[in-house]
Amino acid sequence: MRALIQRVEHAAVEVDGVEVGSCYAGYLVLLGVGPTDDENVTRRMWEKVRKLRICADAEGRTNLSLVDVGGSLLVVSQFTLYADARNGNRPSFAGAAPADRANCLYGLFCELAERDLGPGRVGHGVFGAHMRVSLVNDGPFTVMLDSGELGF
Repeated sequence: MRALIQRVEHAAVEVDGVEVGSCYAGYLVLLGVGPTDDENVTRRMWEKVRKLRICADAEGRTNLSLVDVGGSLLVVSQFTLYADARNGNRPSFAGAAPADRANCLYGLFCELAERDLGPGRVGHGVFGAHMRVSLVNDGPFTVMLDSGELGF
């Protein structure tokens, strides 16, 4: 599983011109699911995101987590995080999980976030839809997490 996390002042996602999810003062998480990912990997990735200390404290240091600052979250499915462009100029996405499996684990990630952050603090896109994502990156601050590199 791969999560590209951007600390944002605001982020929103639209499908067919209609906003379907947004967040303020928190993280935009672009979430890609790999073929060997399972519920355990999803739970561990959520815990890593939840506890990641990339929010500023009173001195401006990145010592606080999303939970510490009462932030919100926008989660958008992003199979293209598994793009492989080593051969030729057109990327292959064969490294991403099949859509049904990816949708299930994406849904679980969103459910875990909603459980831990509370009502109204988690927005999400529409799996498989053509989405338009807008954001105001805070920092800018962007972090990539890969479950394989993290050992889970």
